[in-house]
Amino acid sequence: MTHFDDLETRSADARAAAQLTALRAQLDRVAKTPDNCLPPEGIRDLADLARLPVLRKSELTKWQAETPPFGGMHVGTITHVFQSPGPIYEPGGTSHDWWRMGRFVHACGIGRNDIVQNCFGYHLTPAGMIFENGARAVGARILPAGTGQTELQVRAARDIGTTAYAGTPDYLKVILDQADAMGVALKITKAAVSGGALFPSLRAEYADRGITCLQAYATADLGNVAYESPAMEGMIVDEGVIVEIVRPGTGDPVAEGEVGEVVVTTLNPDYPLIRFATGDLSAVMAGQSPCGRTNLRIKGWMGRADQTAKIKGMFVRPEQVADFVARHPEVTAARVIVTRDGEMDAMAVQVQAQGGDEAAWAASVAQVLKLRGAVERVDALPNDGKVIDDQRVYE
Repeated sequence: MTHFDDLETRSADARAAAQLTALRAQLDRVAKTPDNCLPPEGIRDLADLARLPVLRKSELTKWQAETPPFGGMHVGTITHVFQSPGPIYEPGGTSHDWWRMGRFVHACGIGRNDIVQNCFGYHLTPAGMIFENGARAVGARILPAGTGQTELQVRAARDIGTTAYAGTPDYLKVILDQADAMGVALKITKAAVSGGALFPSLRAEYADRGITCLQAYATADLGNVAYESPAMEGMIVDEGVIVEIVRPGTGDPVAEGEVGEVVVTTLNPDYPLIRFATGDLSAVMAGQSPCGRTNLRIKGWMGRADQTAKIKGMFVRPEQVADFVARHPEVTAARVIVTRDGEMDAMAVQVQAQGGDEAAWAASVAQVLKLRGAVERVDALPNDGKVIDDQRVYE
């Protein structure tokens, strides 16, 4: 299969030179914004990036509260404003491949002859638009399906002849199982997934059904960060970002192969984020992909540097658990337990309390965490400071 463009196969020197030029331009844009906190020293090479401060989402949230909607940051030509849990606001654009997802969609083998059932959410959050923009970049047609209404999803897939799925890794199984129950044969042979872990057993099940499933690592703030190719050896860093792996809690790069926090600098001139800390863990892989793409590879998502967990495609953060506790005076502590139920994420909430109404707790959990899960009263929780316990196994 041909590559998306020549950028994917350029030499390391050519890539570094182009990224340095783009980085300097980004720093010039940021320098013109109020309260710029980046030091004035010039950037001589990409290694100098490590001298700049790390930007954390908590800072972005604070800035946005003070100067809505984007915290006074440089924002260029955009067409959309999105809201993600936090709340935090992200800009979006409809120009060609604005979030740079086209590269991943192309790597999945999706093109002009495909109809993509886009099951990423379109409501408030940008995931649906992010993927749609990438699918349009390769000329595919899109069914903007969003989430839920699985029977209608199956009927639409059958009626229009959907050939590719886009969405969280486990929702495709829900659609396929529903199709089996309805006695409907679908034509889906390609899947582009993100927003959660793609477990080997689930990928194997899709392969047994004749579906090739590849995953991307993308965020609402940054767009595409890295993606799988058909080689399926790690994730290839996108050409429009600079990725560093740093020691959690610091901005210091770690050695190749060492697990650390993913820090990303985006080269999108409409929304320059410099050294944005994702909170995700990964590691740099040695060598380059057998598929011929020459950019840096990372091992993919390896957990969180903090206790934040992504459950069914939604982030659950420690501050949300604290909000739940604050709503119920009888509750002294709570802990979210994340496991797997078959091929699906499962969430339970353990509540330490004297008295109280478990039904009211369950309603608050759904409201505050934006997810439903079993609620269990316990006499005492371990005194270890942990409020989100992710027990899923990723190997």
